[in-house]
Amino acid sequence: MLDHVIIDLIAAIRSAFEEALLERQAIEERFQVDVFLGDLSWETSYSLPGEGSPPRIRADVTLDWPTWSQSTYRSWSIGETPEEIPEAILEISLRIQSLTGPVEPDIIFSTLSEVPPPIGTDTLEKTGLTLEQSFSQGRDQPDQIFSRTAIEITYEGSFHLTDEVLSDLSNLDRKFFPLGRWIASTLVRLGDLTLPFDTNEESELD
Repeated sequence: MLDHVIIDLIAAIRSAFEEALLERQAIEERFQVDVFLGDLSWETSYSLPGEGSPPRIRADVTLDWPTWSQSTYRSWSIGETPEEIPEAILEISLRIQSLTGPVEPDIIFSTLSEVPPPIGTDTLEKTGLTLEQSFSQGRDQPDQIFSRTAIEITYEGSFHLTDEVLSDLSNLDRKFFPLGRWIASTLVRLGDLTLPFDTNEESELD
């Protein structure tokens, strides 16, 4: 059996998001290994049901499990007392895309005034808002240029795996459950905003 805590963390996050009736964007999912350092990372995306593909609003999740955390966990599992508590690094980016123009940041920030629920004793912090703009040529009219805008609001933090969690990894489901509900309600609030979404199929970007 693969004794890697990241497997249990992934399962807990998936369970929390699916319990909140969010849909996984399987095409966006990746599992990566740093062959030099041994760090593991997992990336996935979720959206509200019926958002289509690609969804206008989605949550991108990145989970990092450093090799030192796995080593610390192994030491704990054989009865040693590690000097540090193993931790996973979690980043959640709420992405609004397919916009025809910029949006006032105040509108987004006021909608996201509610802070994420704690994961155990740890919290995620909002790191800021990023505005992204892309351009493409029309399929039938190459001289026509289409502009598309996307907004990302990122939250990040560390989740420390205490003795309570390590003793029974099924506790992870309970720790992450509120996060799934928060993301679902936040995506709903963002979807309720009157934003300039581009409905012109010809201007879609790959």
